[in-house]
Amino acid sequence: MKGWVRIPALVAVLAMLMSPMASAADGPPTVKLSKSQAGTGGSVTVTGSGWRARALLMILICGQSVPSSGVTGGTNSCANADGRAVTTDAEGRFSKKLPVAEPPVPCPCVVHVATVTGAKAEADAIFQVAGHAVEPLPAEPAGGRLSVLTDTRLDGSSGLLTWFGAPPARTLVFTVGNVGTSPVKNPVFQVGTSHGVFAPQWEEQQWRGTIQPGGKARIELPVELAAGAHGDYAVSLKYGGKVMAEQPWGVGRPWGVTLFWILVCLVVPAAVFRVGMAVVDRVRPRQTTRRRGLRLPELALRIPGLKPRAEARHALAAPPSTLPWFTPDSDPGTAGRLSAPYDDSPTSPATPTRKAPP
Repeated sequence: MKGWVRIPALVAVLAMLMSPMASAADGPPTVKLSKSQAGTGGSVTVTGSGWRARALLMILICGQSVPSSGVTGGTNSCANADGRAVTTDAEGRFSKKLPVAEPPVPCPCVVHVATVTGAKAEADAIFQVAGHAVEPLPAEPAGGRLSVLTDTRLDGSSGLLTWFGAPPARTLVFTVGNVGTSPVKNPVFQVGTSHGVFAPQWEEQQWRGTIQPGGKARIELPVELAAGAHGDYAVSLKYGGKVMAEQPWGVGRPWGVTLFWILVCLVVPAAVFRVGMAVVDRVRPRQTTRRRGLRLPELALRIPGLKPRAEARHALAAPPSTLPWFTPDSDPGTAGRLSAPYDDSPTSPATPTRKAPP
């Protein structure tokens, strides 16, 4: 009985010991640097904790950014060519050496770490690139300031034409509020689409309307990809030079295109073969085999006493002029001509002299 009493106490102690670890894992991810300043050609070791386990991260040096405002210019303000990718361990920690390179825009600079796939997470650490220009951050646009109030989403679905390679399309839906002191009229947003680790391709879209101070508005912006696009995409929303939201988008493969090419590879060769055989059958010379010994008229002519049917009918219709067993001298149809009696005497003048057979 005492052993059963100790088990709940042991469970409670383990829960108390694991609660700090769980709270640390549930907190925001963090990034630390081995040094706060370095020149081009050097390196800095970046360590982090609190990230998702086995998550793929991208590490970049970006300009015109501070940790409080994030990377205002997006990845276009980062040294993308010298970035590094790293995968966290089972506890969500990592350590990676990053070469120092000058970003395409002036400092203030940060080391920006963000997830590549899955749920979005990012963290920044202040870093100074020695010898690189430093300029103040661009001032926010005068007037009101917009902020995203609700999570963005993509409405719509793919149809039959998308299955055959048509451009996938969705509608980016979000709600913004004016946290400034003046109205915002006809705001211009930037919608970007990115695939994998590539930078987003931005497109400006203007929303028609006015948002008063303290007011909010539901905004819908169309998003379209290239024809035949498939895979994991991300849709980003930017306003005033700052990325406000990002939404993942998984696009299925257009299997209809694959099926179409399979049918083309099967049907076209078969059709070409049939057309070719028809052409060959039409242009080749006609050759007929004649067997003279098997034709009835010729066979009847060759066999004594037989005639073709047509010739036999003609022979019956027209009486013959000469019977085959009469000689020309003894033809009864010859008028006025009679054969003389046969005289076997050698002195007969009517008949030639014939010799007796031996």
